[in-house]
Amino acid sequence: MMENSPAGGEDAEIVRRVIGGEVNAFERLVEKYQSLVLRIANRHAPRDQVKDLAQETFIRAYQSLPAFEGGRNFQPWLSTIAVRTCYDYWRKRGRSPEIPLDSLDEKHKAWLEATLFAKSSQAFHEAGREREAGEILDWALDQLTAEDRMVLELVYLEGLSVKEAARVLGWSVANVKVRSFRSRRKLHRVLSRQMGPGRG
Repeated sequence: MMENSPAGGEDAEIVRRVIGGEVNAFERLVEKYQSLVLRIANRHAPRDQVKDLAQETFIRAYQSLPAFEGGRNFQPWLSTIAVRTCYDYWRKRGRSPEIPLDSLDEKHKAWLEATLFAKSSQAFHEAGREREAGEILDWALDQLTAEDRMVLELVYLEGLSVKEAARVLGWSVANVKVRSFRSRRKLHRVLSRQMGPGRG
């Protein structure tokens, strides 16, 4: 969840100090939000890249401080940079990211089953006897664009509200609503084809 607390004003004050030349003050923001950035990178990137992407996130944030609006909350602004940094990593490699399989729990699998809707649920269970549901989800999401996968992960897997996802992605609320609906339909088609003909 996003923070909306007096801490936002403290963050804005630190940003003003950094822009004013007190560059060492940025270390306070790094210490405060390091765990947040690491969690985001761990969800969206390979483990061996997490620390590097976290570092890249803070570098980008530091370079973008002059564009930060003091009235905004620093946490969602930084989260946006972290998410985009992870997806830039994948785009440079010409493919969509893969979810670490051991990060998938029963909630993920239940959501995966729901994406197939009632008429395809039996096919899901049949396929589940042959492979892990998490592997199917990983394969299916890998067929989508980075943007489609991003919105599905944030809204459906991580449980963010549409408004929260819009803040993280830097998109409008309307765009997140439309994109999440279309992306879910795309995933349904991909999964239906995987389950067998006549499922979608």
